[in-house]
Amino acid sequence: MCITDSYALLEALKKLGIRADERDPNWWPRSMTFEVVVGAILTQQTKWEKVEKSLENLKDAGLLSLEAVADAEIKLLQTLVKPSGFYNTKAKRLQLLCRNIMLDFGDFAAFQEGVDREWLLAQKGVGEESADAILNYACGREVMVVDSYTQRLLEALGYGFESYGEIQAWLHWGIAENWTKVVQLYGQELPLSTIYSRFHGKIVEYAKVHIRGKSVNKEELCP
Repeated sequence: MCITDSYALLEALKKLGIRADERDPNWWPRSMTFEVVVGAILTQQTKWEKVEKSLENLKDAGLLSLEAVADAEIKLLQTLVKPSGFYNTKAKRLQLLCRNIMLDFGDFAAFQEGVDREWLLAQKGVGEESADAILNYACGREVMVVDSYTQRLLEALGYGFESYGEIQAWLHWGIAENWTKVVQLYGQELPLSTIYSRFHGKIVEYAKVHIRGKSVNKEELCP
């Protein structure tokens, strides 16, 4: 197996020129803002392009803030997020999440500082992927997101993991064990949270173009 650990995968993607910092330094658009929380809920079971339309609708309506979403009329919120699909459910879950953030943390800045994975997973409609996306891309935490692209790429490379947690542990371990090489690869010591952000972004950008089912050009990743 040519990709022996997650560092080898990161190195291969970087050598292929896969970029994950062109639209945002941390890949996810408008990272470290409340928009990431909204996007993490709306992107479930839909394409990001549709989420962008919903975000534009919310922005145009002046409802792209924690307080505004928490206080919005639910029918208006449902209409605005309709492009993302499952809009009745997503609007209700997004508003409930925002109200719980305000109840338990007071404001978004305090949420960024104090939230943990356990709190997020206790929220209705927030699974492991959504929780980790919020932790990494909205709060700058040292955690890497595992999504369907990640699973499909690793399956295509011959890995067979049993759970989300196993994949994430594998991704974290390879970077931690090769941290000196990671610094050399980037030419500077970036925050670990940023490495995870860009690594996940590289996987997504590569997989969107090159993964078809469970097939991948291994020679391209392992020249």
